[in-house]
Amino acid sequence: MVITPIAHIETDFKEKFGIPRQSGCVPSLLGRIVFLPAFRNPEALRGLEGFSHLWLLFDFSKAHREGWSPTVRPPRLGGNKRVGVFASRSPFRPNPIGLSCVRLLGVEETEAGHVLLVSGADLLSGTPILDIKPYLPFADCVPDAVGGYADEVRDYALSVDFPPHLLEKIAPDKRQALLDCLAQDPRPSYQEDPERVYRMQFADMDIHFVVEGDKLKVVDVIE
Repeated sequence: MVITPIAHIETDFKEKFGIPRQSGCVPSLLGRIVFLPAFRNPEALRGLEGFSHLWLLFDFSKAHREGWSPTVRPPRLGGNKRVGVFASRSPFRPNPIGLSCVRLLGVEETEAGHVLLVSGADLLSGTPILDIKPYLPFADCVPDAVGGYADEVRDYALSVDFPPHLLEKIAPDKRQALLDCLAQDPRPSYQEDPERVYRMQFADMDIHFVVEGDKLKVVDVIE
C-alpha cells in the first residue's frame, strides 16, 4: 500500500513541546492547510464550506522508528502507567497515523492554491496531511460514548501569570492561543520541579516559564 501526503499544515509550533495533547483543547490555535501541487484542484473542495469541522488524517512524521511496542505510557495517566497501544493515541504505533478534528474557518485563495484555515489543531508545523474528511454530527457524535481511563482523570487548568511587558512581545493575534496553551500545562506529566525553567517555542518565540502548584509564571520571552 502506498500513501501519498496531499498537504501539510502550518501552525505556530516548530517543536513538539507545548502542543496540546488533543485537538480542540485550545480552540484559539490557528492553522493553515496547504495542498501539495498535485492536489491543488479547487474542485476537490467543492461543498466543503458547508461543514463546520473536519477530520485530519496525518503522519506522525517525527515519531517514525523501527519496530513497535504493544504498550505505551499515555500522558493522561501521568506517563507512569502502561496501557495497550491500541487503547491510546500515542504517536508511537505500528503505523504512525494520527487523527485530529479541527474547525474549518474558511477557504482562502492564495498563490499556493486554495488553503484551508482551521482552528483547534494539535499538530506540529509541517506535519504531512494524508487525507481530509468532513465531520458528520449524525454519525461521528456519540452522546453516550465512554472514554475509558481518559474519563477517570480530572481535567484542570493552570493559572497563568504572563507579565504585560513580556506579553507585548507576542503578536496580538497570537496572545490568546499562547495563554490557552500554557494553561493546559505543557510539561510532561511526571515533572513537578518548581525550580525548573521550562522552554516552549511558539510562533518563533522562546517562552520560558516555571510552574509551582497550579500557577504557571512566564519569566522570559526571547526572539
